[in-house]
Amino acid sequence: MKFCTYTLIDNSPDPVTGRQLTTYERFQHVVQQAQWAEELGFDGYGVGERHAQLFISSSPPVVLAYIAAATSRIRLLTTVTVLSLLDPVRVAEDYATLDQLSGGRLDIIIGKGNDPDQNALFGYDLDGQWDRNREKYELLRRLLRETGVSWSGQYRPELVDATTQPRPLQQPSIPIWHGSASSTESTELAAKWGEPLFSANGFHPMEKYAGLIRHYRERWAAYGHDPADAVVGAGFNGLYVRKNSQHAVEGYRPVFDAFMESPGAKHNQLPFRTLEEFLADGSVLVGSPEEVIDKLGRYQEAFGHELSGVSLEVPGLPDAENRTSVETFVTDVLPVLRATYPSRVWS
Repeated sequence: MKFCTYTLIDNSPDPVTGRQLTTYERFQHVVQQAQWAEELGFDGYGVGERHAQLFISSSPPVVLAYIAAATSRIRLLTTVTVLSLLDPVRVAEDYATLDQLSGGRLDIIIGKGNDPDQNALFGYDLDGQWDRNREKYELLRRLLRETGVSWSGQYRPELVDATTQPRPLQQPSIPIWHGSASSTESTELAAKWGEPLFSANGFHPMEKYAGLIRHYRERWAAYGHDPADAVVGAGFNGLYVRKNSQHAVEGYRPVFDAFMESPGAKHNQLPFRTLEEFLADGSVLVGSPEEVIDKLGRYQEAFGHELSGVSLEVPGLPDAENRTSVETFVTDVLPVLRATYPSRVWS
């Protein structure tokens, strides 16, 4: 199994202490975190895209270009590129430039996003966002792979013999994943084009996301692709590993209480009411190394995923405790999972 980490660069005040970083401090923290992830041996580092609330990740290609210059090995991910809001020509140019600057270390994860405020900012209604995502993706795919593209559609002016510059360093194209959180629209698009799926796996019990992954694999085969070639990644909502299980649970309790009051939990209608429910049925990784290994193993059996994503940020957890938790995860959990579950990702 391979492992990545990621951030949406939320610059909200700490939910426990109330301290808020300046924008400059927050960006510097992200760069340092990416360097730390590389030192720890993570395989990828992702920056998501948001255009709402106190998220300052409105320009992932700029942030990732800076990270590319500050690192040497780690894969760079967009988690996710909100393609339904963007011009595919601009996306192709930005990310081909980043691919060249990073030495071909880039993967793009696309999605329609799940924040209504973003749509309003860009002048879109929520209605039609899946159609926009599909049409814009099919154009983006051509622009990254082809020269002399002629195209017409509903959501941007037509193109005649268009070639975006620069061309990607990776050939035939930059790898593209399809982010999936709530709808079979994304799993259908990924299956149609024979491309990997990344399940958000964030706010609901395992079965909801397992059902979407099953749909992806069923449609993959229906489109005539070899079932053995389907590739899945999955995110996990929260990480806190302690040698003692009870210490981990009690240490995470104030983090969970703050999380329950967050806009993300409310918008996504988090179905859990207690930490114990969240630990039992949600994807949060809290407990001893043995418990975390067991939980990731159960998810792997359900999803068949080859890439796991965890955040190195735990809002409300003191920095020293978070650092110890991550280092315990890297020392006591990652080696077991890497040895147990093979992965073709970035091989």
